[in-house]
Amino acid sequence: MKNNRRHFLQSAAAVTGGALLAGIAGSKEAQAAVQSGNLPPDVPSWMKKLGTGVEAAPYGEPVKYERDVIRRNVPFLTATTESSVSFTPLQDLDGVITPNGLCFVRDHGGTPVVDPVQHRLMIHGLVERPMVYSMVDLMRFPTESRIYFTECAANGGMDWRGAQMQGVQFSHGMVHCCEWTGVKLSTLMNETGVSPKAKWMLAEGADAAAMTRSIPIEKAADDVLVAWSQNGERLRAENGYPLRLVVPGWQANTSVKWLRRLKFGEEPWETREETSKYTELMADGKALQFTWAMLAKSVITRPCPEKPLAGKGFCEVSGLAWSGLGKVKRVDVSFDGGANWAPASLQEPVLTKSLTRFRIPWEWNGQLAYLQSRVIDETGYIQPTIVEMRKAWGSNAVYHKNAIYTWRVNQNGTVDSVEVN
Repeated sequence: MKNNRRHFLQSAAAVTGGALLAGIAGSKEAQAAVQSGNLPPDVPSWMKKLGTGVEAAPYGEPVKYERDVIRRNVPFLTATTESSVSFTPLQDLDGVITPNGLCFVRDHGGTPVVDPVQHRLMIHGLVERPMVYSMVDLMRFPTESRIYFTECAANGGMDWRGAQMQGVQFSHGMVHCCEWTGVKLSTLMNETGVSPKAKWMLAEGADAAAMTRSIPIEKAADDVLVAWSQNGERLRAENGYPLRLVVPGWQANTSVKWLRRLKFGEEPWETREETSKYTELMADGKALQFTWAMLAKSVITRPCPEKPLAGKGFCEVSGLAWSGLGKVKRVDVSFDGGANWAPASLQEPVLTKSLTRFRIPWEWNGQLAYLQSRVIDETGYIQPTIVEMRKAWGSNAVYHKNAIYTWRVNQNGTVDSVEVN
């Protein structure tokens, strides 16, 4: 494969200007570029005049040529705009960090605009010293920054009964990965003196839905952050400004946004979001409750339905893998629907409970191909097939679908979502 790649690169380097663009892309845009006079050795038009000044954009925005890289929603999943979801454009992203403005959003009562000066975090219940903290108070504590993924429990859930979401943005786009900065929850627990009798914690948000989730005390005292920054800047409003929980590796709904209250008690509170919602309806009609951890999952993001192949020859297959149980250990890729597998390279750094980028070179011969990826995490857990998942869970479930996904590469280079048994 290395020799083939070298041959491809050498051949490409030997082709000049317009022929290279036309040969590789063959698109209207490529042909327009050939005719524009902006290709070497011509001097491009943008070199012949001054650009905009620095004061024209006090807060940077994407260049106009990337205007289509945005979050999107699905109309039939939108009950109201205040209780809906938008999806991260995974197909357009590189690396593992998701820009703040592209992180998927799941709201239950709309996005509140919270005044950080007036906002407070109350900690009470089974604690020795009930406290009410301002944002200034919280920022006086020792802080740390950690990179974690956040994934909606329903990510991929629309495909439980068959492949219907044509596009990686809609099949897997309810996940993002960011660097979060804040104070460890365990620090606040020590400061307030959580009682040994406390076995659970209730987290409540300041949105119109008063989003609440019960979290076991062991998890609360482990790696949970009370965060106010995301990727080096303050949280966006839709991501929980000015304060949110970050519960690494668990359902995103436990990472309560606009955090206003933490109460410690002996039993779970059995709120709406852990009884009528976010439970798993099994084949026998019973529901599983408190299935928090997001198990190992992977998906190929290029090629995919939004990113078809331009033509036969060499390309790099790339995607993302993650596990709520720890680090990604290995990712295998299949080009024939799971009959044969080859190990992909993992991009460093490989962090716990974080997205991991994988890559593998591929020489496409122009024939039908069935691309899959399969992740194994550091606990030894192996990403299951959809057949294995339905055997264990039935087909009524919505949440926690982490089955191996299949892209069919058609002979014209287009890509479809299909199911391979």
